[in-house]
Amino acid sequence: MRENRNTSSRHRPRGLEILHEDRDLFVVNKAPGVLTTGTRRDEAFTAENVLNQYVRKGCARSRKQVYLVHRLDRETSGVLLFAKTEEAQQRLKENWKATEKLYLAIVRGHLPQRQGIFSSYLAENEDLYVYSVDDPAAGKLSQTEYAVIKETAALSAVKIRLLTGRKNQIRVHFAEAGHPVAGDPKYGTDDPFRERLCLHAKSIAFDHPHTGRRLFFGTPIPEVFARLVRGLTEDDWDAAMSPPPAEREQTR
Repeated sequence: MRENRNTSSRHRPRGLEILHEDRDLFVVNKAPGVLTTGTRRDEAFTAENVLNQYVRKGCARSRKQVYLVHRLDRETSGVLLFAKTEEAQQRLKENWKATEKLYLAIVRGHLPQRQGIFSSYLAENEDLYVYSVDDPAAGKLSQTEYAVIKETAALSAVKIRLLTGRKNQIRVHFAEAGHPVAGDPKYGTDDPFRERLCLHAKSIAFDHPHTGRRLFFGTPIPEVFARLVRGLTEDDWDAAMSPPPAEREQTR
């Protein structure tokens, strides 16, 4: 599938890098600080709205739009998928359990096991704070698989596979284990690092909604991550907890 890059630079989406575009969908690399979709009607700078402007190419009368498939937190960067039609959106959502998302995080300290699975029931309070509960009826089952890929004296680079997709799941699980994500002002108490949240959706593999082909899209390790964990490379990433075979269309 060929990517469409025939749009003039003045209509290119700000805060997003287009990794792939075809008649059914977009795959983009979202910058940290960009909302996926608006929480208020007056929230204009979101990935969804930016892509809507992109597909309309400056035409105020155009009714073209994109359709939300999944979300990333505002401060999480990385791979994000949007559909171009309601039919494609529906097919992607119906087959979402077959989608695999892999994340890279820099967390505080050293985990006692180099790989494992966090499992808990997550709930959310009135202040939008997510936390684990003992009562299964009071929360949603949430599972996060991880593998440590490199360590410094104070930090660990961790490869993460989401087995479920709950709000703030990765951030909560690592914080409750005593290893909050670096730069997390919400769940990482008194974290001195303030440059950004060190959580990146590094890759996604999914079945194309029209052709059924298995596709894989990946992104580079963010520069700040490699600076915090000196020597962190793509080889470290590839060596741990590899994704299943897929058609790899990767940006490095």
